[in-house]
Amino acid sequence: MGYHGSMELHGKNIIGRETSAEGTETLTATNPATSESLPTHFHLATEAEADRAVRLADAAFAAYHALPAERRAVFLERIAEEITALGDPLLETANQETGLPLARLTLERQRTVGQFQMFGGVVREGSWVEARIDRAQPDRQPLPRPDLRRMLIPLGPVAVFGASNFPLAFSVPGGDTASALAAGCPVVVKAHPAHPGTSEMAARAILAAAEATGMPNGVFSLLHGREAVGLTLVRHPLLQAVGFTGSRTAGVALFREAAARPRPIPVYAEMGSVNPVFVLPGALRERGEQIAAGLAASVTVGVGQFCTNPGLVFGVKDTMLDRFTQSVADNISQVAPAPMLHGGICRMYVQGADRLGGTPGVRLAGHAATPADPALAQAGAAVFATDAAAFARTPHLAEEVFGPSTLLITADTPAQLEDIAGNLEGQLTATVHGTPDDLREHRGLIAILETKVGRLLFNGFPTGVEVSPAMQHGGPFPATTDSRTTSVGTAAMARFARPLCWQDAPPDLLPAELQDPNPRRLWRLVDDEWTREAIASA
Repeated sequence: MGYHGSMELHGKNIIGRETSAEGTETLTATNPATSESLPTHFHLATEAEADRAVRLADAAFAAYHALPAERRAVFLERIAEEITALGDPLLETANQETGLPLARLTLERQRTVGQFQMFGGVVREGSWVEARIDRAQPDRQPLPRPDLRRMLIPLGPVAVFGASNFPLAFSVPGGDTASALAAGCPVVVKAHPAHPGTSEMAARAILAAAEATGMPNGVFSLLHGREAVGLTLVRHPLLQAVGFTGSRTAGVALFREAAARPRPIPVYAEMGSVNPVFVLPGALRERGEQIAAGLAASVTVGVGQFCTNPGLVFGVKDTMLDRFTQSVADNISQVAPAPMLHGGICRMYVQGADRLGGTPGVRLAGHAATPADPALAQAGAAVFATDAAAFARTPHLAEEVFGPSTLLITADTPAQLEDIAGNLEGQLTATVHGTPDDLREHRGLIAILETKVGRLLFNGFPTGVEVSPAMQHGGPFPATTDSRTTSVGTAAMARFARPLCWQDAPPDLLPAELQDPNPRRLWRLVDDEWTREAIASA
């Protein structure tokens, strides 16, 4: 069997408006649910092709970021339309390449389309540029003040690395691509090798939107490849930034490569997390069974392949905690094994789970009742248990195991919970389940967690990331390489922009966002006051 769908895949790299297949090395995708090798051969990009893509993006940059905001907004919204127009064939291709259910992929497509629409609205409104104006004060003593006008401008060509676990929302048409294009940056995407067909279809939709809206050639390109292609992109002297979602090993490698350049560039890498959950005593007494069921569902959703998967759970020693552990195990046992994204991820999960189970002081508290078939990349859910002493003396217990497992740790005292939290690495999220009394009594724990994470949840579960202006998807290292930024939500645009200040600039040289009449009606900070009004003539 081959790919579904009406779009015939060509397997070539897409460099602006041209396709290219100069290299002899190819890759194919594998259906993880059947172990079937899919038929299309995708040509790995050569160094020359990667160089051409970045140079074309650089050539497109001046024209693209100079376009009126309305033009960029229409482009982003047209991308949403083109992705939607791909219809079921896009979902069927993604299903074949990842094993993810069609229902899940349908929701992911909705999120992906929504991201482009959201960023289109942000670009059209325009206040994201953070315009600030300090008007001249020539009579100020002892020194006059010059006219100062500041706003964010785009960085330039951006490389985006597609993630494996979200073939749409964090891949070729994902949030990194959408936010970079919204900020005014041309994008070169390195497709994830596990879903190259899905990547090609999405890339062709973006290019169709670019053609339909008159975008400059080079505003978007797609390259297939493995590590070598990624390193070529990061080393390219014309590249200005990198967006990455994936493993800690790969993210740190890209970060170091970018830092070692003669002119370093930012790498915004989201590298996963163990997303600790703290279940406090009052919450256990009031709704332990409910929390256990929700935790098991969060651990196993998407076969545990979410970067916000709760991999560590902490509680204070008590008979209620013992019952909670057993309840989590009972819920886990009912979850049938399912295929992971590809065989490599499945093997890593099995190795990680086996390492957990073989660690002194750790016991297997429960697992899926049905055996998994590793030949079909299936993973079985598991829950492990240990105590705080074993956790403290065994560093690898705090490492992420990417897949449907979690580790429950029993602390002897509430104070020990604070000690544990203080020793955790940076995380994307942390969750606290507690009654109002619990939360008052554990303010110290909450204060510590605020220093460790990008998103702090109360009485919920971390899987599921709302795409909205207030969302923060990023945290202290090693969750991400820059805790000041997010890869989800409208603030993501700031990663691909930098501030520029115009001092005493002639009015006709100023961008529209900084002109006295404020033709775009932006919110601007004018002489220390936020306003959308025009600046009156002197």
